[in-house]
Amino acid sequence: MFTGIIETLGKITRLKKDGGNLHISISSGITPELKVDQSVAHNGVCLTVVDINNDQYTVTAVEETLLKTNLNDLEVGALVNLERAMILGSRLDGHIVQGHVDTTATCTRVEEKDGSWYFTFAYAPNKEHVTIEKGSITIDGVSLTVVNSLQDSFS
Repeated sequence: MFTGIIETLGKITRLKKDGGNLHISISSGITPELKVDQSVAHNGVCLTVVDINNDQYTVTAVEETLLKTNLNDLEVGALVNLERAMILGSRLDGHIVQGHVDTTATCTRVEEKDGSWYFTFAYAPNKEHVTIEKGSITIDGVSLTVVNSLQDSFS
């Protein structure tokens, strides 16, 4: 479980396709604290550390994960939002995030209004159940509150 509060950024150092899977190697300041089999959210997607080598670690995204996330769009050198699993008894500053992704969305509008930023996202209409007004949602690992929920978009 995660909170949607980004801990740090990681830099993609290697991408390797293996059948329907994608092995992703990442360099990050949290690498020395990680252990194999530990869960880390990468842009909000829960992935398990499978290898650690010096200052980088590797996770594997399986085909189902690649179909429902934007991880297939990653490139070497890209930055990803990272968050380690929350610790029982610690503060919950965002919301409870499982790291299981339902779909992707496209940002169609960004608006600043009275010091607040509003983002509008469009997604497939058959995914209308993923948002509710005043509910929480995670976009690239960031905990956000839904202000307006429509059949094929939300802000």
